Amino acid sequence: MSESTGGNGEGTRAVRAGLPEPVRNEPTLPGPVFAAHFHLPGEVGGPYTYGRDENPTWTLLERAIGELEAPGQDGLQTLVFASGMAAISSVLFSQLRAGDAVVLPNDGYQVLPLVRAQLEAYGIEVRTAPTGGDAQLEVLDGAKLLWIETPSNPGLDVCDIRRLVEAAHARGALVAVDNTLATPLGQRPLELGADFSVASGTKQLTGHGDVLLGYVTGRDGEAMTAVRRWRKIVGAIPGPMEAWLAHRSIATLQLRVDRQNATALVLAEALKGRPDVMGLRYPGLPDDPSHKVASQQMRRYGCVVSFTLASRERADRFLDALRLVDDATSFGGVRSTAERRGRWGGDAVPEGFVRFSVGAEDPEDLVADVLRALDESAD
Repeated sequence: MSESTGGNGEGTRAVRAGLPEPVRNEPTLPGPVFAAHFHLPGEVGGPYTYGRDENPTWTLLERAIGELEAPGQDGLQTLVFASGMAAISSVLFSQLRAGDAVVLPNDGYQVLPLVRAQLEAYGIEVRTAPTGGDAQLEVLDGAKLLWIETPSNPGLDVCDIRRLVEAAHARGALVAVDNTLATPLGQRPLELGADFSVASGTKQLTGHGDVLLGYVTGRDGEAMTAVRRWRKIVGAIPGPMEAWLAHRSIATLQLRVDRQNATALVLAEALKGRPDVMGLRYPGLPDDPSHKVASQQMRRYGCVVSFTLASRERADRFLDALRLVDDATSFGGVRSTAERRGRWGGDAVPEGFVRFSVGAEDPEDLVADVLRALDESAD
């Protein structure tokens, strides 16, 4: 039983999420439990039997994430995984069988094309459509599962979760939402009707660029039982140290998210005035194509800003000129990062497309660094 439900504020919830009842002379957040097996005399019983199935450190982290994804809701489970892709794979491959159809975004995370190839190799029909404009509705009939990524990575398009969920459920399909970019403080897919909220905890949830983690939160029942069984079969489990670090990091989630989101908006506003910046996207901008839908389902708009420079060479010069920003992949960390996404080859973006993840630096310092780098990298 957690003692972390005494306050309704998101900051209060984050700092107390998943904590056990206090015990005299014990730490408030117990350290990681390193165990491949547990004492188990006689008949099998109790919650902890073998390290691939359960771990006390996971239990506290899973409770914490569940309290953030769906506060006050009963009948939910959260399962943690070794990475975001392990979590994504667990939903797709546990719910789908040969002959089923699944709808994926065609503008989502760059590993999804690899996932599509594997699904098709197993005899599963894969349909794709863009995130924007709720285009996935057009290919939904007869599908077993709808996979939503909103905002999309890296293009930052947004779809109407409620509308898509209603349409999918009316057709007998399950709905999974990749909530990585938004985090539970940005949006809560389960409250919008989704069956699964899936995320890479590697990103802003843990926020320090030092942990690989994924999770699935879903409603109790056969679907989550299948996800749990898949985790057991594949063994894609996090180490106890990673789980403990993730739980520790969640305590500062609201502080980090609020700072990073506010600075992202400041940066996006500054970039609007640059004639050399094209295709600027940030859902928090009032004139962004996604803003209207995003404002109906998101409480915060994320820490990622995307834009395009004239060429690959210009983008590379810009990235080289930055002093406060690391040229690195991933996003959501306390240190700002940026990269030219075209270098990976998996995203349908222009060669000069930049995905910029805003960190926790002082806004005026970060904006000044970006504008200076744009000036210095100009032709």
